[in-house]
Amino acid sequence: MSSLLLAAQSGWGKSFHAQAWMETNVADADTYAALTVLDYCGEYRGLVKAGYAAHWIVGPRELHFSVDDWRAILDENPMLVLERHHQVTTDEWRQVCTKIAAASRTLRRDELVVVDEAHFVAPQQVKLPEPIKEIATTGRGEGTSSMWVTQRLAEIDLTVSTQCQERILGGFRGGDLGAVDVEYPDNLHNPAANVPASTLTDELLPSDRETPTTLQKHTDEDGHTIGSEWIYSNNDGEIRRINTQHVNMESTHYGSQGNHLQMPEYSA
Repeated sequence: MSSLLLAAQSGWGKSFHAQAWMETNVADADTYAALTVLDYCGEYRGLVKAGYAAHWIVGPRELHFSVDDWRAILDENPMLVLERHHQVTTDEWRQVCTKIAAASRTLRRDELVVVDEAHFVAPQQVKLPEPIKEIATTGRGEGTSSMWVTQRLAEIDLTVSTQCQERILGGFRGGDLGAVDVEYPDNLHNPAANVPASTLTDELLPSDRETPTTLQKHTDEDGHTIGSEWIYSNNDGEIRRINTQHVNMESTHYGSQGNHLQMPEYSA
């Protein structure tokens, strides 16, 4: 069992990539007996439509559920995407996730727990709830693996981010770039940076071009993301560059990319 940190700036395709990891790990029923997805933005309904998981919207009513209530729900629905209703605030969602995590810990099963927008569930500025901490730190010894998906590395609790045995990091800019703790030039994650090929190992170089060497996002003619580049690394020293244009996934990803703002014309 292991824990994975999957992080990139907004619009890099992280929810698509996370869904591919989830599908791969639950497609074989012998790997995990359960999947619990804490879906902050409603990004993973594709897993439900493809038959990999049931679906439950967490709204105002569910705020009053006890740990025992959630244990019964998780026991009855071992593969479950729990989607936050828009009326549930971030603080309320964190409280609900804490109870769900506590319930999950009592079931003692081989389970994959996915925490979407993990910087809201485990923020640095708030004391880390014990059940969330246990998922990140001691869950592996009891059959629980975890995925922590975030766009704000600088805001996620260090107890979580430093405990992850595996990392998949995409593009970053600004303050979050400094939170990337890696053993190669961290500017590789900044799409606009200039990183000489001579400073990179063969595993970190792009295979389809000479420059830029930094991670890039691939878009179609309408500006929609059709793939993006990432760096995978783990505590055993393995490291390689990944391009999600080459990801094979049966389920469809329905996450919204939002609308692009159009720039007005400016006179000379």
